[in-house]
Amino acid sequence: MNTEKIILGIDPGTTIMGFGLIKVVNKKMSFLQLNELQLQKYEDPYVKLKLIFERTIELIDTWHPDEIAIEAPFFGKNVQSMLKLGRAQGVAMAAGLSREVPVTEYSPKKIKMAITGNGNASKEQVARMLQSLLALKELPKNLDATDGLAAAVCHFYNSGRVEIGKSYSGWEAFVKQNPGKVK
Repeated sequence: MNTEKIILGIDPGTTIMGFGLIKVVNKKMSFLQLNELQLQKYEDPYVKLKLIFERTIELIDTWHPDEIAIEAPFFGKNVQSMLKLGRAQGVAMAAGLSREVPVTEYSPKKIKMAITGNGNASKEQVARMLQSLLALKELPKNLDATDGLAAAVCHFYNSGRVEIGKSYSGWEAFVKQNPGKVK
């Protein structure tokens, strides 16, 4: 039986949103695309969120992914940065859920571990490993795109495992799994 699916990986951000797509046929992955959405030139944070939502919808409508893997924000010292990242992630998740594409989130450490075997690997190490795994001719200047691609590959590697990350099949599932967080 020929099984085929497309996975969209997203590295959310309010400066740059990186994304990558892979195709999986009979448990073998191949590279489709990686790119980034540049948001630096926009000062209004709400315009940035709107653009993230619109670009995610455009990717879904163009590529018809079966699943979305997204990097979860990590807790740093700057609470404002984490809030901005959380909003960017939420908008990208909402775009996927609005098109009824299942969304799974992974911690940066889990993504790095899946790609390199080291949860503390650098962006460059992750990018080089992806280049080798997917036979990429060259790497992008900004590694946000490879971070998005890494989320997709991490999801592929974790598919079929019992414990993968927080996964939502739609808005109702998200609400059920997060009681009290959504009003």
